[in-house]
Amino acid sequence: QVQVVESGGGLVQAGGSLRLSCQASTSIYNINDMGWYRQAQGKQRELVAVMDRGGSIKYADSAKGRFTLSRDDARSTVYLHMNNLKPEDTAVYYCNVQADRTLGYAVVWGQGTQVTVSS
Repeated sequence: QVQVVESGGGLVQAGGSLRLSCQASTSIYNINDMGWYRQAQGKQRELVAVMDRGGSIKYADSAKGRFTLSRDDARSTVYLHMNNLKPEDTAVYYCNVQADRTLGYAVVWGQGTQVTVSS
């Protein structure tokens, strides 16, 4: 069963930066998509950025130009580099893995990590 371990997050002032990490317990080659979603209080969970197995990345409009998603294949890890953070980025950020056929197309969520941006 695939598991993910998240790290990063915390409290930062507006304009600051943070990096989130998510490591999967399986080879990156068993994963179709891997990325980050977020959920602000009282709102629905939304996509932040996701990378497919070919390396193509989809960003939310709110993340474009400020956030960068990267991947370390050897570590089965994705990193979300967040710059110029705004108070509206405050949310719980969740790592998401969508495995391929070898793992039954499993969909795995991390436990979530809090990001708080103060004004």
